[in-house]
This record gives sequence, structure tokens and C-alpha cells, in this order.
Amino acid sequence: MTLLLGPPTSGKSTLMQALTGKPDKNLKVSGNITYCGHDFSEFYPERTSTYVSQYDLHNGELTVRETLDFSRLCLGTGVRHDTLLELARRERNAGIKPDPEIDAFMKAIAEQGKDTNVITDLTLKVLGLDICADTIVGDEMRRGISGGQRKRVTTGEMLIGPARALFMDEISTGLDSSSTFQIVKYIRQMVHVMNYTVMISLLQPPPETYNLFDDIILLSEGYLVYNGPRENILEFFESAGFRCPERKGVADFLQEVTSRKDQQQYWCYDYENYRYVSALEFSELFKSFHAGKKLQIELQIPYDKSRIHPAALAIQKYGLSNWESLMTVLSREWLLMKRNSFLYTFKSFQLLVLAIVTMTVFLRTQMPHENFSDTVKFSGVLTSSLITIMFNGFSEVQMTIKKLPVFYKQRDCLFFPAWTFGVANIILKLPFSLMETSVWTIATYYVIGYAPAPARFFSALLVYFCTHQMVVALFRLLGAVLQTMVVANTFGMLVMLLVCLFGGFVIPRHDIKPWWIWAYWISPMMYSNNAISVNEFLDSRWAIPNVERNIGALTVGKAYLKSKGYFTGEWGYWLSIGAMIGFMILFNILYICALTFLKSPNSSKGVVSDGDTENMLKKGSTNQKQMDQVNYGSI
Repeated sequence: MTLLLGPPTSGKSTLMQALTGKPDKNLKVSGNITYCGHDFSEFYPERTSTYVSQYDLHNGELTVRETLDFSRLCLGTGVRHDTLLELARRERNAGIKPDPEIDAFMKAIAEQGKDTNVITDLTLKVLGLDICADTIVGDEMRRGISGGQRKRVTTGEMLIGPARALFMDEISTGLDSSSTFQIVKYIRQMVHVMNYTVMISLLQPPPETYNLFDDIILLSEGYLVYNGPRENILEFFESAGFRCPERKGVADFLQEVTSRKDQQQYWCYDYENYRYVSALEFSELFKSFHAGKKLQIELQIPYDKSRIHPAALAIQKYGLSNWESLMTVLSREWLLMKRNSFLYTFKSFQLLVLAIVTMTVFLRTQMPHENFSDTVKFSGVLTSSLITIMFNGFSEVQMTIKKLPVFYKQRDCLFFPAWTFGVANIILKLPFSLMETSVWTIATYYVIGYAPAPARFFSALLVYFCTHQMVVALFRLLGAVLQTMVVANTFGMLVMLLVCLFGGFVIPRHDIKPWWIWAYWISPMMYSNNAISVNEFLDSRWAIPNVERNIGALTVGKAYLKSKGYFTGEWGYWLSIGAMIGFMILFNILYICALTFLKSPNSSKGVVSDGDTENMLKKGSTNQKQMDQVNYGSI
């Protein structure tokens, strides 16, 4: 178990991200990193190792147990099941009868696919989370567990998986010294019992926590100052002329001894002979120190790939099959929707209130429909209905953005393929969309006085449903691409205004200038307006002879459609429905692509400046040949 120390901007987070195969793409990286002699192209480092961020990102509606159970289900049991089968075979061949309790425990931790598992209970117990296991995690809108408990959930979420190398970045943020000590103590037990490799970055660990570590890595100004046993680090600095006072915390001393401002107070010789020793000089001195020489000798011997066990490195990208991942994510998203049931109930109630207002404004079950002028009232209420349905889907922007931070963390840790999250959200929104559009159609259709034929009623319901799904897909896409509330709300309103402007009811098609006609044909609302208008005005009651001489149409209904530039046949309805379905599919495909390929806007928070990173990766105390040979043999 290694403690990674260094002042801010020394490159701690960048180093840990590089060791897990997640270096920032804008940085120059030289050399390579190998696990048991294998580079990143030969296995999946995200599943062999785990990077635990300093940021606590969780679904606030889930309980602590549900959060850990979801992580365990997605990450899988790794090689535990195969190990159990191999162990049972060897015991059977050797005639060994295992202890019943140990045998039962081994079978329990190798079991996969259950909603709960002994591994979850064990993790809750050792992290001290058993007292709040059934309490929601909480967020800025919900009161849940404390900040320290949330930090433990962040740690436990990654510890519960099968990864054997853990890189934990500033896990003490927001914790008191006692909580930090308890977490590190548990990790120490796990490291020594399970033969894990763990590197933990702490800014100012208390002495009792510092003493739990085996090795120390000290970074300063991008240079590797020390990398070796904890017992020898004070000896190294004394050989360089600096001594830690008796009552001074060693961790604080190590942070300050490389600082130009604080270094002189630790000089153990005459002040007249003192001169500032830079991080580069310390790095060079470490090469001649006995711990540094031993490290160089070890690094010069390449790791023998034939010694590695096939189960040491993860060669499967995900812990579950595609179908199992989809079902797991679908179950989690459905649970989140149930916990947010008030929001969906309120949205339906809001739409019902708007429906009541609309139908009382147009409260005419027998609106006249004998003359061409009567079409104005119907076109007004049809347009009003479509705009209401479209704006009802605007909340999808906020709901999508709210889920993104947790999604990006779990996607990058290979919990599940990105498309499973997107497909799960698309599927679960279908029944709610049908319910909301049904509420609107049932409440307004016959009260306002549309075409009374049942076929026309269900055709109108289909138009509203396709419109709502198309708009929800559009705003879901905007949320996934823009990623921040302010930008998404601003740009979303701009998109709505443009869609309405070229929707065909503000400006008829005949009046749009030729250089803007392309915007009319790609406006999703234009097809919704066409479909709902064709459905209404081609009804038999609008088959009254047209008396408007300036419009060449036989009936009043077709005369109105022609005056607006809409389709004038029943084929126009199905063409518009097909176009809306096409837009829906296109927006959803782009939404899944955005989830798959875009990175989180917060992904660079833990990355230092390019200059510090290049110094660390290119000018460290170990030479280039040694950097190429770094490996984690304990895996």
C-alpha cells in the first residue's frame, strides 16, 4: 500500500489517471506503463485497476445499499467464480474437505446476478456504513447521509468490484482524521490479506494514518523525489542534510522540505552552509540512495510474462453481457423514476391544467365549420395544442443533465456500455409519453369539437404521441451534448423558437423566401402541424364546396390546407408520421452517440498544467528505460 504525497499541482492526479489508462488527451505522454509486462492494448486497465475520484458523484435517490449493489452487479465477480471452480477441483483431487463456513463464504462471494450479496454486507460493515445502509445518499435537494459517509460510499463503490489495483485520489476530502484512519485501516487489511496493489493520494494525512502505509512516493514540481519504503524516507532526507523535528508530523515535513519557502528550517547543519536544494537535485540524490539503487535494479529486470496467471488481467471489457447490462440499468432507472414519481405526477397534472384552460377557451362542442373563415379557430387551437405538447418535453433537458455526472463516472469505469443507459431512458419514457398525450387528447378533443369520428381521434392521439417523443428525443440530445444547465436552457429556447418559426403556421410555406425554404423542410414541427391539420381538415364535415375563388381547391378543408402550403391528401398524414418517427430515431441515435463519445466537462478537474505533467512524465527521477519497465507485479 503506497501513499502518494506532493503539494498541489505536483502531478498526483495526473500520474494516477495515467496509471489507470485515463491520461488527459491534451497532454504529451512519453514511455509506457505495463501491468505484469503487458501494456494497455493487451487488457482492459479500467477493469484491472480502478481510479477512485475525489468527487462524490452518486444518485441521490438510491440508498447506500442500492448504490453498492448496483456497482457490484455491473462490475461483476470477476474471476471469483472461475477461482472457486479451480479450487474445488484441486481440493477434490487432493482429497481435502474444506471448512464448511469458509466454503459457504467462497460460494457466496462468487455468486452473481442476485439483488444483494454477502460482499455488499461485508463492505457496508467494514466501512461503517451498516448503520445507514437503508438511508438514501441524498443530494442538494434531498437530505441523506453525511458528507463523511458519502465519501465512504464513493470508496466502497469501487472496492466492491473485482479490480486488484486501486488508485484513490484525495479520499480524505471532507472527512475527519478518525474517519480517514478507519478507511485506510480497512484498505490496509484488504491489501495484505487479498494481495491488492493500492496507491492513495492524501494531502495532509495525520501521523496515525501515515504509519499505516508500506511505501511512500513523493512528487514535487513534476519530479519523482522518493519512491520506496516508508521506514527509509527520513534517512534519505537526513543524508541530503534535512532532519524532521521530533514533534513534527512526517507527512507535513515531506510536504514542506521540498518547498523553497519552508525548506531552510529543516537544515541540520550550519545555516551559513545552507543552500536551496531543488526537487531535481533531490531526484538525482535518490538515485544514489540505497533504496533508489534497489529500485533501479528491480526495474532493469523485465517482468516475465509467463509467470502471470490468466486471471490476473481483465480481458473482458464488461462484467455483464449486453442483455444483462441493459436489464440492470433498466431496473436502476425504473427505480429512480419511482423515487421521482412526484415529478412525473406533477408534469401530468400540469398538462391537465393546461388542457382544462385550453378546452375552456375553445369550449364549443359544435364549432361552425361551414365556411373558409371557420378554419381560423381550428388552426389556432391545433397550433396551441402542438406548442403545449412541445414545451412539455423541455424538462427533459434538465433531467438528462442531472444524470450525466454519475453516468460519466460509471461509463469510464466500465460499469456498462453507454448505449444501455441511453436505450433504458428511451424505453422508460415511452409509457409516460403515451400517458401525458392521452391526458391531453382525452381532455380536449371532443370538448373543443374536432372531427368526431373515432378514427380521427386516435389519429390525433398518434400525432401528439409522436410529437412528444420527437421533442423529448431532441431535448435529450441537447442535454447530452451541451452538458450544462445554463447553456442547454439558452440554446434549447433558441431551438424551440427556430422550430416554431419554420413550423408553417407563423409563415405559410408560400411566403418563405427560397433561401430559407430548407429550414421549413427540416423543421420537426412542420410535419406535426401537417399531420394534425390533414387529420382534421380532410374529415367529411369539411367536404363543403369551396367558394374562395383565389384558392383552387374543391372543398373548404383542402382550400385551407392549400392556403397554408400543407399536404392536401391523406398520404400527407402518413408521410408526416413517418418523418416524425425518422426524426425521433435520428435524435435518439445522436443521443446515444453523444453518451458514447463525449467526455465529461469535469474530467480535467484533477489534471495539472501541461508543463507540470510533461516534467513529471518526461523528467522524473527514473530514466526513460526505467519508466518503460514500470509494472505492478502484485497483480
